[in-house]
Amino acid sequence: MRVTSLHKEDEKHIVQAAKLLVEGFKDNWPEAWPNLESALEEVYQCLNPDRICRIALDEADDLVGWIGGISQYNGNVWELHPLIVAPSHRNKGIGTLLVKDLEEQVKQRKGITIWLGTDDENGMTSLSDVDLYDDLFGKVRDIQNIKGHPYTFYMKLGFQIIGVMPDANGLGKPDILMGKRVVDWPETGRR
Repeated sequence: MRVTSLHKEDEKHIVQAAKLLVEGFKDNWPEAWPNLESALEEVYQCLNPDRICRIALDEADDLVGWIGGISQYNGNVWELHPLIVAPSHRNKGIGTLLVKDLEEQVKQRKGITIWLGTDDENGMTSLSDVDLYDDLFGKVRDIQNIKGHPYTFYMKLGFQIIGVMPDANGLGKPDILMGKRVVDWPETGRR
């Protein structure tokens, strides 16, 4: 397994990345990239020079996962978007490898924080199908993973829930915002 940058000339891996978006999101987020055309558009956007686009390749040089990063706040903050691993290769450390690689890429660019949004449109957490405006902080504190939502994957990698956008995807369908600082806090005594 190796991780490398995806380039505009690499048509084979661009098409594999797009197919992976469609396949990997169809069960829980089918509207994200419903067809190859929309997925190819996403991949090409990720290849802009102001972005990070990294891919995981297996021994046969086939793409088995990829991750993107979008610079924000003058490069201080980067949005992780997207992250996808081939269903047949999940739970093998590839997602972790890609996130750790993105963290290094962001550090090299003098970034401080990575954030992401992870939607709950299908009742995958206890934050779905409830009124989050009623005791939001209590509900976030007591969040439960009901159906394998990816927020717990990110928490294992050091990300924290930094906010929730209630009703982002319709009534009772929030976006869970997560973040992680990728540089050490200076030892100044301040808290």
